[in-house]
Amino acid sequence: MRSRIDVPEEHKFVGFEAYQKVIPLVDVVILATPPGFRPLHFEAAVKANKHVFMEKPLAVDAPGVRKVLETAALAVQKKLNVVVGLQRHYQKVYQQWVDMLQNGAIGEILSSQVYWNSGGVWVRERKPNMTEMEYQMRNWYYFNWLCGDHINEQHIHNMDVSNWVKQAYPVRAHGMGGRLVRTGKEHGEIYDHHFVEFEYADGSRMFSQCRHIPDTHYRVSEAFQGTNGSAPEPGVVLTKSGYPLLKYNDKKDPNPYQVEHDLLFKAIAKGEYKYADAENGAKATLTAIMGRMATYSGQMIEWDAALNSNIDLMPKKFDWNAEPPILPNKDGYYPIAKPGVTRVI
Repeated sequence: MRSRIDVPEEHKFVGFEAYQKVIPLVDVVILATPPGFRPLHFEAAVKANKHVFMEKPLAVDAPGVRKVLETAALAVQKKLNVVVGLQRHYQKVYQQWVDMLQNGAIGEILSSQVYWNSGGVWVRERKPNMTEMEYQMRNWYYFNWLCGDHINEQHIHNMDVSNWVKQAYPVRAHGMGGRLVRTGKEHGEIYDHHFVEFEYADGSRMFSQCRHIPDTHYRVSEAFQGTNGSAPEPGVVLTKSGYPLLKYNDKKDPNPYQVEHDLLFKAIAKGEYKYADAENGAKATLTAIMGRMATYSGQMIEWDAALNSNIDLMPKKFDWNAEPPILPNKDGYYPIAKPGVTRVI
């Protein structure tokens, strides 16, 4: 790989402002920093007339979502291709499965169950002389201004599939969550489990589970129930009697993580405008944020209230020596959301 890459020293940049220097030099911008920076970087790329690939989620709070929606509209106006790393949209098994469900294979969709239950992710040790800003950046997964909690950073994939099948976004949500196992100082401020019930405008429900607890049942998947059958896992569609309408074998399908990039770069190379994923990516992100708002507060959260929230999680200043928006107490523990007390709107 090194033989294929030749970046001169004058084109190497570091620091919080590095994006401002590198974006003018390229044709395509790939945004894969911690999600809290996504609205800022996306806006800079589109204003500079660059095509964009950006990882999910697209924000960590409502002001960030609104900024992405504003920038998404500008990208469409400029005919800039934007692909978002919700790669199931580029995966053949999901494309066929979702198409069948949208076209009535199991009748009217009554409910969905979506899961991201796993053992959690890495922790990076605090080292001597680290500023608090650097520590949080190195452990970005555990701080909401950087990650938005794992319901946002990972579980967004599964909620997005439910929205995709329904061709709609939830109108309200309520739920519960907390910290039972991953409670150390190193786990920052995020919960280790969430359960949320989302309601769509037609009265159907999405039941959402996500968990970061080691040595527990693993499931990362989606399922749907309809008036005429069920879809118990991706690629499987059954009638009421259990007769399989679809049992998809995807072992030979291309890797969707590669496909999403291949299609983006193919369109750019041909001078075609084909991809505008940012609006859905922003609304999928808001779905996840609304779920976090519900579990953190213990309240029923309405879509419009979530979208219009003015609670801004981002720092006022980006600098290695600046204070992040959340700080540990004298014992090294970070404040944790308390349902019934924590304000989210």
